[in-house]
Amino acid sequence: MTARPAGRVALVTGAAGGIGAAVVRALAADGATVIGTDLAAGPGVRPLDVRDAGAVEALVADVEAGVGPIGVLVNVAGVLRVGPVLETTDADWAAVFAVNATGVFHVSRAVARRMAARRSGVIVTVGSNAAGVPRMHMAAYAAAKAAAAHFTRCLGLELAASGVRCNVVAPGSTDTEMLRAVAPCSADVIAGSGDTFKTGIPLGRVAAPSDVADAVAFLVSDRARHVTMHDLYVDGGATLRA
Repeated sequence: MTARPAGRVALVTGAAGGIGAAVVRALAADGATVIGTDLAAGPGVRPLDVRDAGAVEALVADVEAGVGPIGVLVNVAGVLRVGPVLETTDADWAAVFAVNATGVFHVSRAVARRMAARRSGVIVTVGSNAAGVPRMHMAAYAAAKAAAAHFTRCLGLELAASGVRCNVVAPGSTDTEMLRAVAPCSADVIAGSGDTFKTGIPLGRVAAPSDVADAVAFLVSDRARHVTMHDLYVDGGATLRA
């Protein structure tokens, strides 16, 4: 049994920075051939708009023809828009769901069709602990992440007989540009807020992107060969696993 994904082709969305870039590094260190994608191209990153089903299908076909069969898919691409529900516009809601939920559907469907035919593969969706616990001013994001997580579990159930595993990694507050844009003071995040009914982080630290990437690397490896349809929370205990 090979513990690491050595030799396999891995496709990672949202790879330009933060958690996505950390996942690319972790999988490459484990010996995978990693194809990173993001909305805009960059060093080692191919352009892909996960909202565009046709573009997704074309890229997946191109990777399979030019690099090899995709054995690992990690859905990381995501956007965040915050604000009270009563002030959330239709455009805000649609934009968050288009990337965080529909984008996961587009990419997972295109890759899973090929994995199922080969009866082999692993899919991990990077969600959020907000998918399982209500958050003030994050309703669109939380709802979209919940949709993506449950979609991934349903996909895992349908593909289990084909030997394809599908899991979710649910980070809490992680030191990325997305977090710093809404919560510039990590001490406040760690302490929590009674006014917004948000617990702090029992472990006393904000996660590094590598903490999340390490969880992904475990789930795509054969060390997790009997794990599917699982949500792995990487949040320092912040949700008290409610």
